[in-house]
Amino acid sequence: MRKLHYILFTILLLSIKGAVAQTALIQNIQARKILSLNGRWNYIVDPYENGYYDYRHEAFDQSASGTGGFYDDKKPKDKGELIEYDFDYSPTLNVPGDWNSQVEKLEMYEGTVWYRRKFKADVKAGKRYILYFGAVNYESHVYLNGKKLGTHKGGFNSFQFDVTGKLKDGENFVVVKADNSRKQDEIPTINTDWWNYGGITRDVFIAEVPDTYIADYKVQLAKGDAAHLEGYVQLDGKDLSQTVTLNIPEAGVKIKLKTDGNGRALINLPVKKLSYWSPENPKLYNVTLSSASDNVADRIGFRTIQVKGTDILLNGKSVFLRGISIHDENPLLKGRNRSTGDLKMLLTWAKEMNCNYVRLAHYQHNEEMLRLADEMGLMVWAEVPVYWTISWENAATYQNAENQLTGLITRDANRASIVVWSIGNETPVSEPRLKFMSSLASKARSLDNTRLVAAALEVHRKGNEAIVDDPLGEKLDLVSFNEYAGWYWGGDPSGITKYNFNIKYNKPVVITEFGGDALAGYHADANTRWSEEYQEALYKNQIAMLGKITALRGMTPWILADFRSPRRQHPVYQNFWNRKGLVSETGKKKLAFYVLKNFYDQVQLKYK
Repeated sequence: MRKLHYILFTILLLSIKGAVAQTALIQNIQARKILSLNGRWNYIVDPYENGYYDYRHEAFDQSASGTGGFYDDKKPKDKGELIEYDFDYSPTLNVPGDWNSQVEKLEMYEGTVWYRRKFKADVKAGKRYILYFGAVNYESHVYLNGKKLGTHKGGFNSFQFDVTGKLKDGENFVVVKADNSRKQDEIPTINTDWWNYGGITRDVFIAEVPDTYIADYKVQLAKGDAAHLEGYVQLDGKDLSQTVTLNIPEAGVKIKLKTDGNGRALINLPVKKLSYWSPENPKLYNVTLSSASDNVADRIGFRTIQVKGTDILLNGKSVFLRGISIHDENPLLKGRNRSTGDLKMLLTWAKEMNCNYVRLAHYQHNEEMLRLADEMGLMVWAEVPVYWTISWENAATYQNAENQLTGLITRDANRASIVVWSIGNETPVSEPRLKFMSSLASKARSLDNTRLVAAALEVHRKGNEAIVDDPLGEKLDLVSFNEYAGWYWGGDPSGITKYNFNIKYNKPVVITEFGGDALAGYHADANTRWSEEYQEALYKNQIAMLGKITALRGMTPWILADFRSPRRQHPVYQNFWNRKGLVSETGKKKLAFYVLKNFYDQVQLKYK
């Protein structure tokens, strides 16, 4: 049946121009033999989309000839032929990287930019080839050697195309139409509070795999059971009935699995000698999966995470989530994170604050970030960009959100660091929204029942009470919410300790955001906004106020580092920067950094 489905799907792809990218991502694709396409790409800025539409606004790649667009990379055949672009003479951008931070005139540009990369490939018989993109913001159209492979929507999730039979031995070129225009019905929608970085922002490569290969796998501890491994292995290709060997030498695990006619085998076996992954002991095991034609190696940690009453239990022991929120942005370089060094810098700052947990907001972060969190011992809240006011009643919008959630969970299912899947942030209460978000919560649980499901909710106030009664809370494992007492409401920091929280649900409470802006180096008294002293006092009083919540089991204040946002326009204190960071855009630690560190030092002693 799987073979039939594959054949039908292939026929469909060939018959429809502009097919979507494959959503079934190859697990751990970076471990394959890869040809990196990172580096300098020629680019053409195209605000009128002349390279995509003709003068009657009809798409070139939908025309009978399929020619005329920038993806052709054409040269004039005779002196009379008019070609109004030339990639060879166009400037270049570095990939991975956003265009906003690389070219001054593109700093605030929103629209289409075309990218082109020439490369040589060594194509072998009996092999399959996958063109992989770590992320392109937001809508991308991808062409190989002048032929359209398909489209993809989503600015932060990975996608791929099978280019077997399309990739040529020798010279090739790939063209990407990247469009970061904000639209109401997309995920995220028009209104956000971060910079809309456009372009090919993460790695691009071509992976070589066998004709029948290990496409996906999950090897994790069963839900709430530290003595059983559960999961699956999934093959793709022509020979789907094979024996696959799972080997974890250090754990004394070696078992042969027989895949069925659909290429799938389930994993369910007891384990006796495991060292469980935790922030104090971020143990990773070498795990290999081998079939007759393929072999994949990974490094995987094993731990359980669950809720019991108002406690969060990591490996059966109560834990306090000493966290901080993080954007996928390097404040020192004013752009998207580009390298392992960028990512490690952010996580190192979190570790210096004595964090054991980070919230990767408000969208899917680089896969390398999760692998670093595994290695460095940081638990993770991983999120999709269902943010603020989404088009709740649009079926296509919901499907987009579900696709992005599915891609996140599929890609990172083996990362021990991830303890929470988040389905959104600060979404206003309504019946359509409740249906939308409840469906996402159910989808997350159907894909992975071993982790917690949450969302960053909002509070409303009555007198001195901050009330948390969002009906979505019934569907979630945590009472997780944002509150900005002392900044957006509640007066100055000295007055916020009078507030109490009225929380409807008897679940662990995790404060997903609080904080206030401070311009690094600006010093005044504790009641002067924008000063480091104001932010310092705010943190001290927030900790006192939140300490009254008996079910408090964690927090991720907003935010680790200052980040850029078009919403933040004060010419003296902001200048298009959100200054709520505990680290400035020059890497300076503000006074509040040490307040939070001191609190986390005390909490760590309590939970030992």
